[in-house]
Amino acid sequence: MPTFEYSRWDGSEKFTPQSADEIFDQFSQYLMDYGEDMLDELDHLEETHPDVVEMLIKQGYLEKDRDGKFMVTPKGMRRVENKALEELFDIRNKDKLGRHDTEFRGAGQTVHEESKPYEFGDPVSNLNMHETLKNALYREQAHGSNPVGQREASIHIAEEDLVVHDTEYQTSCATVVLLDMSGSMMRYGKFAGAKRVALALQALVRSRYQSDFLQFVGFYTYASPMTEKQLLYSAPKPVSLYDPMVRLKINLDNPPGFVPEHFTNIHAGLQFARRILHRQPAQNKQIIVITDGEPTAHVEGRNVMLIYPPADKTAKVTLAEAKRCADEGLHVASFALIEDYFYMGLVNFVEQLAQVTGGVSATCNAQDMGNMVIDSFVGGRRTRRTM
Repeated sequence: MPTFEYSRWDGSEKFTPQSADEIFDQFSQYLMDYGEDMLDELDHLEETHPDVVEMLIKQGYLEKDRDGKFMVTPKGMRRVENKALEELFDIRNKDKLGRHDTEFRGAGQTVHEESKPYEFGDPVSNLNMHETLKNALYREQAHGSNPVGQREASIHIAEEDLVVHDTEYQTSCATVVLLDMSGSMMRYGKFAGAKRVALALQALVRSRYQSDFLQFVGFYTYASPMTEKQLLYSAPKPVSLYDPMVRLKINLDNPPGFVPEHFTNIHAGLQFARRILHRQPAQNKQIIVITDGEPTAHVEGRNVMLIYPPADKTAKVTLAEAKRCADEGLHVASFALIEDYFYMGLVNFVEQLAQVTGGVSATCNAQDMGNMVIDSFVGGRRTRRTM
């Protein structure tokens, strides 16, 4: 047991109260772990420590809606996302982050150090005026039309004089992150770790890849898209059925009053991702799957089948959907959160996912997942597809 020593404060050490930033950072950690339930705790905190809540509101991190319910403001969301990104990348490694460059040239990021002759279709906004005027001057002097030293001489620019700044083609990418929200994700801090990675991705896209599309989809018994705020407020579905063997058919058009939501429906998640990405014009499209279990649910027509222990049929249906995603040109990367030796079935499943999609799979724990997912995100958007 730890021991503590108490003594009278003699004033030699200055008391420094916590700032609003520090308090909000601590609160956001609880949001990562427990989701929206933590917002309800703010009502109790307002009763016991009104000055703390008032400080968070004044600093613009929290606000109340029309019903008096606490909400995280956009400023608060940005701080959570940026802090998540900072936690993933040590300051010494920040120079490894950058825009995703390719060997292709096109109308992308301007490279001011390099220029090239103008070609039809080059953006006029990239015109290198200094080099263009110099070319025109040299050409006219060479033809004697503008002798050196002649006053009030005019320079006529021809097409052959035009020079534009060379540009570096950078691929745009559409990404769907499939996040496991099944009941087992609550254990070992897995879901909180996955949320941090997803929010860090959002911060990365906002700061470095503004032309990218990024969508989060949570999968459990069903699958549903999430906004940034919904992601922050989210939590795994609580286990509500403890039978050792489950065989249930849930009709989507007429569901029963009680539906256990803690199952793992990767199939529905992949279907959702494929439909979302089909509407995106980006040249690179990818799906990132973060899960801690084999699929225990799949879709058959207008029914959701819940099967536990995991069945071969569910795995086959899910793998078939993954293959369909790959056939449509979607890059699939799967990350299995492994915490103990009971996960060999999951390891085998994500390896099969990689085989049928030609994508990648990795096993990791919640603490090591971040850099692996970011590396996959960056690598998955390097390829330029030709039509």
